[in-house]
Amino acid sequence: MLNKEQQGFVDQLLAKMSLAQKVGQMIMAERMHVTPEEVKQFALGSVLSGGGSSPGDNTPADWVQMNDEFWQAAVGDEDSPGIPILFGIDAVHGHNNVRDATIFPHNISFGAAADVDLIREVGKATAREILASGVEWNFAPTLAVVQNCKWGRTYESFGSDPDLIGRLGEAYVSALQSEGVIGCVKHWVGDGGTTHGIDQGETTLSWEELEADHVSPYYPALNAGVMSVMVSFNSWNGEKCHGSHQLVTEILKEKMGFKGIVVSDWDGIDYLDEDYDVAIRKSVNAGLDMFMAPEKWRTFYASLLRQVENGQISESRINDAVTRILSVKTAYGSFDMPRPASRETACNDSFGSIAHRALAREAVRKSLVLLKNEQDILPLVAEGKILVAGKNADHLGHQCGGWTLSWQGEKEEGSIIGTSIWEGIQSLYPNAVLSQESHGEDASLDQHDVAIVVIGETPYAEGFGDIRSGDDLLVETGSMVEGLMNPLEPYARTMELAQIHPEDLKCIETIQAKGIPVVTILISGRPLVVNRELAASTAFVAAWLPGSEGLGVAEVLSGQYPFKGRLPLAWPIADSETNSETTSDQILFPRGYGLNI
Repeated sequence: MLNKEQQGFVDQLLAKMSLAQKVGQMIMAERMHVTPEEVKQFALGSVLSGGGSSPGDNTPADWVQMNDEFWQAAVGDEDSPGIPILFGIDAVHGHNNVRDATIFPHNISFGAAADVDLIREVGKATAREILASGVEWNFAPTLAVVQNCKWGRTYESFGSDPDLIGRLGEAYVSALQSEGVIGCVKHWVGDGGTTHGIDQGETTLSWEELEADHVSPYYPALNAGVMSVMVSFNSWNGEKCHGSHQLVTEILKEKMGFKGIVVSDWDGIDYLDEDYDVAIRKSVNAGLDMFMAPEKWRTFYASLLRQVENGQISESRINDAVTRILSVKTAYGSFDMPRPASRETACNDSFGSIAHRALAREAVRKSLVLLKNEQDILPLVAEGKILVAGKNADHLGHQCGGWTLSWQGEKEEGSIIGTSIWEGIQSLYPNAVLSQESHGEDASLDQHDVAIVVIGETPYAEGFGDIRSGDDLLVETGSMVEGLMNPLEPYARTMELAQIHPEDLKCIETIQAKGIPVVTILISGRPLVVNRELAASTAFVAAWLPGSEGLGVAEVLSGQYPFKGRLPLAWPIADSETNSETTSDQILFPRGYGLNI
């Protein structure tokens, strides 16, 4: 990672640092729970913004000003160690926390597109929008290999093919870092393989199976020089990844040769032990380098410092961690950068630009998967009298999904800049109208030749999106934050869309009963059991979570562009415990399926 001169610089800097300053470098605090003065006082290494945590009016200029204040506090005068911070964010489908950003489709869409050149261009565009806000570090991409689409984070993955995930991940990392943003592959390791698909749950596999299915996508990203790896909440064979010396030190650092920063997830060490001192000790000794302790970072600081001073944690382990942090900052160029407010990239014109939105629209077009097309109803006739209906037809928040302006996504309308699917259809079809009835009761065979019904999921993120049925609800993972799951919003208990969202099937059947053929567009973060909706539809399209540019859907329906998407994971015929191709009796469509027209 470093040349001889850079390594000498890091060694000299480390030798000058006090133990307290070294401990500070290992801490990442959340922006709402730390001040610039504290960044200086404790020599903190990093600050992050959690999902939905934004400064001021949430413009790029507000973000630049915020990071500029943190940066200046870290490097500003002789009383500080002069080490720049890294500011981190989860920009997982575009710079999704910032108002008016381009919201690209979620990763599941790029798995369907399977286009390495496309994901590379998206990585570059995302990096440019990140840099416009003065941020340096992106906690992306996710390299999870989904084995059960009951998992609420399915849409953050590229699918279930380790080889494809590795190729897409490598392209995204290379693009992101070539533009000047530090990448972070996550979550190390096995997060997509948990029993029952439970978020933060248990992955029970032999090492050979874990390496083949879940470790293998990391090799290309590491070979591409990714600068950071985030550890996963899940366990592997009963041991939490955050406390696994085998996974972090022996395999990732020693066997795979990773030289960058190993960072924890949000309070990820808390579940190692009820005694926080013990949890800190286990995770540091396991080999983690930087700790996301968003709110209780002061407690973490005091405990780690104390445990090193009393010999429970060796200073050599601290030196290894801080050397890695300083090495990444040096390789990245932090010590040579101007303050965020003075960077040429700050508030650049690419943020939310026409070019980036055109790229996002291309991504939508290439990711759509056609599952059914009876009577050759698609492409739509230009002069057709089209009724557009369904709860997701004119709702950008539903279209974008979780991790959009807030952690759980935007369920209210009017907060995102972009084009809904209805607006896209309206712009191409002068005879299209939007149903004013919730279930399409205003459909009329005399007035409408065809109906486009846009159905599916509403936004969720992480464990809130888990589907747990039967005994799955009794599984105790010991990992969820106490009180995180609102008892008034229980887990969905089935993968069957007709039970989760019965209003969708009602809308399709109401219109179909009037003799109007229905083209169904499914907005979802994963495959669902849609047998009844599929049977009632003349055509059926999996549109995933397409982001802010719904016009891309309309352009493919019109025949201006072909259907290119292929399923990135198998589609279930019933509630299933696996996406494996070997259980063909539970598979409606295999991975790789998709029709052409």
